[in-house]
Amino acid sequence: MVNYRRIGLDTNVLIYYIEEHPVFLEKVEPLIDWIADGRVIGITSYVTLLELLVKPIKEKRSDLVDQYKKILTSQLEMVSLDESVSLKAAELRAKYGIKTPDAIQLASVISKNGDAFITNDRRLETIEEIRVLNIRDL
Repeated sequence: MVNYRRIGLDTNVLIYYIEEHPVFLEKVEPLIDWIADGRVIGITSYVTLLELLVKPIKEKRSDLVDQYKKILTSQLEMVSLDESVSLKAAELRAKYGIKTPDAIQLASVISKNGDAFITNDRRLETIEEIRVLNIRDL
């Protein structure tokens, strides 16, 4: 992992960390620590914020909403959905048939010159535009 300087994170990586997933926490915790220590730069799109906030909003946990917003915006390079990201996401959807949120995530990291994208979604491993690493293989 240290071979990569700019690493894109799929939402599931952050969910495993926040919820202390019994299997995947030990795989994602070192990565999050490297980001917090500044050894690597973490990149994600605002789709991650959207996906992370659904459960706390549903449960009326404004404390968690604020905590998640603060963690993401202070620790990660957050990418907005602009014209160039939208165009790249559309190209990825057309080429690979992936879902819109996945295309936005990948396009966001690609737009910020990410070296790799970490996910737990095996379907994304066919993407050629960026190195896709699966959590299970870390």
